[in-house]
Amino acid sequence: MSDLRSRRPLPHEFHPPVPELSVSSEDLTDGGALPDAHVYAKGNSSPQLSWSAGPEGTRGYAVTCFDPDAPTGSGFWHWTVFDIPADVTELPAGAGTGDSEGLPAGAVQARNDYGTRDFGGAAPPPGDGPHRYVFTVYAVDREKLGPDADAAPALVGFHLRFHAIARGQLMAEYENVGE
Repeated sequence: MSDLRSRRPLPHEFHPPVPELSVSSEDLTDGGALPDAHVYAKGNSSPQLSWSAGPEGTRGYAVTCFDPDAPTGSGFWHWTVFDIPADVTELPAGAGTGDSEGLPAGAVQARNDYGTRDFGGAAPPPGDGPHRYVFTVYAVDREKLGPDADAAPALVGFHLRFHAIARGQLMAEYENVGE
């Protein structure tokens, strides 16, 4: 594994500091390899994620998966879920399917950069080197973040910039060696 934090910056590195949430997963190891189950052509399933309760004032949560190393100049958003109720601190594996059955009532999946409203797994170009997949959980200060399911992930990120009151992440790496 290469140094996961020495490459392109992560979006929230430019946001105001907030308290840290503890984020864990039965499927991912922070700093480890992204398992095949979360690769687009091999499983395309969102991982199980758990997080500590947010600070006082938490009214909901959002979860994103972002690849800052995508060869786009702006990264690639693989998953954006928001309006997760404040009493929820876990999403099961596969919650990001297009039918949203694994998500709690009221949660909204916005379009990813594949153009679909679900989790889209890792799919870096063959030979492009290792890519980081950053799963971030945000505690937010409102029940309804503002955007709807048609919002671009960047717009959701804009709202998260102003409404996140805590944040935590897990980062895993995947490289398409052209198998």
